[in-house]
Amino acid sequence: MTTVLLVGALGQARYTTHIARAHMIPPWFALVHPKTGTPINATLLMTISSGLIAFFSSLDVLASLLSVSTLFIFMMMAVALLVRRYYVREVTPGINQLKLVIFLLVIIASSMGTSAYWGLRPNGWVGYVVTIPLWFLGTMGISIFLPQQRTPKVWGVPLVPWLPSLSVAINIFLMGSLGPPAFIRFGICTVAMLVYYTLVGVHATYDMAHQQQKLDALKVKNEDEDEEEKA
Repeated sequence: MTTVLLVGALGQARYTTHIARAHMIPPWFALVHPKTGTPINATLLMTISSGLIAFFSSLDVLASLLSVSTLFIFMMMAVALLVRRYYVREVTPGINQLKLVIFLLVIIASSMGTSAYWGLRPNGWVGYVVTIPLWFLGTMGISIFLPQQRTPKVWGVPLVPWLPSLSVAINIFLMGSLGPPAFIRFGICTVAMLVYYTLVGVHATYDMAHQQQKLDALKVKNEDEDEEEKA
């Protein structure tokens, strides 16, 4: 747990820096140390807040909450990889988009069914006869009926869609081994962050994006004026 908190503090500080640059949190946390080139303010924020939470929380609470959140993120990354490979906006036909959604829902639902059946009947096998073939059919459907819209230029995940689909199944299965309190805490944290993002984050990122567009347009205008003066 100490290693996880240390790595989380260092890694999350980089994410916090980008979040601060989008003004979803005070931009002061995006400052980088002039000598080391590291996000010192964001690192201090993550380290102190993680330390305080760890100090006043029990080990089982921390372990379960970290596990469910990490597994959920890994599962979403696998789904996002499939979406990125098989969907491109304004390029992918609508029918293929619908097929992708259906196949992804089959993969996720069958994985959840496998995890639930294992929790309810650890010595049973009948449920797996239904859930595992469904997962296989959903993955095969993506492989056969959908062409990849993007291919990696240098290096990419191999065995797509099988490896990402297997990652979805494994992460959901491991999430099912956690107790209900972990999901309750995870749900509370998720709802709180969604409320904050809806009320604050969306407006901050929208304003920041328009401000950046104005700066880019002004830069282009100045470059054109300089070229006209030179001519």
